[in-house]
Amino acid sequence: MSHTSFFKQVNLHFDRAAQLTQYEPGLLEQIKSCNSVYHFSFPLKRDDGSIEVIHAWRAEHSHHKLPVKGGIRYAMTVNEDEVMALAALMTYKCAIVDVPFGGAKGGVKISKHKYSQAELERITRRYTYELVRKHFIGPGEDVPAPDYGTGPQEMAWIVDTYTALTNNLLDAMGCVTGKPVTQGGIRGRTEATGRGVFFGIREACSITEDMQKLGLPTGLEGKTVVVQGLGNVGYHAAKFLQEGGARLVGLLEYEGGIYNPDGLDLEAVMQHRRETGKILGFPGAKDVPNPKGLELPCDILVPAALENQITEQNMARIQAKIIAEAANGPVTSAANEYLREKGVLIIPDIYLNAGGVTVSYFEWLKNLSHVRFGRMQKRFEEKAQRQILSAIEKLTNRKLNEEEVEQLAHGPNEEDLVNSGLEDTMVNSYHELREIMRRHQDRIDLRTAAFVDAIHKVARSYMELGIFP
Repeated sequence: MSHTSFFKQVNLHFDRAAQLTQYEPGLLEQIKSCNSVYHFSFPLKRDDGSIEVIHAWRAEHSHHKLPVKGGIRYAMTVNEDEVMALAALMTYKCAIVDVPFGGAKGGVKISKHKYSQAELERITRRYTYELVRKHFIGPGEDVPAPDYGTGPQEMAWIVDTYTALTNNLLDAMGCVTGKPVTQGGIRGRTEATGRGVFFGIREACSITEDMQKLGLPTGLEGKTVVVQGLGNVGYHAAKFLQEGGARLVGLLEYEGGIYNPDGLDLEAVMQHRRETGKILGFPGAKDVPNPKGLELPCDILVPAALENQITEQNMARIQAKIIAEAANGPVTSAANEYLREKGVLIIPDIYLNAGGVTVSYFEWLKNLSHVRFGRMQKRFEEKAQRQILSAIEKLTNRKLNEEEVEQLAHGPNEEDLVNSGLEDTMVNSYHELREIMRRHQDRIDLRTAAFVDAIHKVARSYMELGIFP
């Protein structure tokens, strides 16, 4: 069986959607082409004195809006095709949720756990130096973020290195997002992608007509869920789904999975993992070998690991009625078509995991404005609410206790505003995609609708620039 590259997989979805539009071929080709790819290598002096050559990439897919935006991943799977594909998905993702960025992605080909903290710092700082040298980073040019294998620590090293190498000191904090809060980060960013996944799944499950087609009741309550990947995204998606009333019956990691049809306590599983180094052997659960965990019976399957997890090899054995793509590209093009024909609802990655870039946008705005969200209005709103409550007390002749007043008069802080903005984005975007699907008499799925939406928005940007008629 021939292998289709990840970037070609993305373009297959693009081409399918492009047939539903009226744009000229030249414009469509420009939208899907990757504008710039920078591949470089550099020597790393290991702690033992040996020298190792590190390979790294940064791809900028579309410059229809600036800056471009996309994460940096540290993994042995990183290659040019992967960063191009992920950069393309970022372009479409930003367009779908109306975040004014072009798409980009970066990666360093390393297995992170094989390097010391000092070695990782040297790798990250050298990677940043190379990006600065070639103008592949900057608050108005290209703004990286965390991805698989990276987090706030790497982002702090990047902003520190960028600040040391540039004269753009006023807005330097905006060169990267996902930073620690003390280094210009934003509250709520860590949970953002997983929370966005939750909002997207919750919204899909709230539509009675769509749930009836799947033979499921409306709402999250009682729905069985299997989550693959307990990294930042998978853990938070599982946490919010469980808090929202869903029942976690399966959790999958690289060493294998666990299954209990009566439900799993996520925090207890995470504690077991901290104590033993793995999720296998969790009391009361059955161990499941990889990749069989994806085939477990459930209402909702959440692949939150890496791409190409559901393929022609296992698609016929998938039992889930809803597949929520928390990871990038977990379902191949062929598997997507098969499952769609089978009646499975696939909530696509280019919409569902856009929570991260949405909140990254908020962080970027915070860095450029140099003011914390909520700082200007929190106390004012609390004071106004207390005055209203005081008036209600006089009218009703009932005195509220201080706890009730605190709860009702609470003014929004930064995290409240971030989560509110994220929820609004995910809810509105889902209904926008569903409306596109309905306009095509439900002949297309949500993924194709998402690509149609992205093509329209990116095409309009190019046309407004006067580049295309």
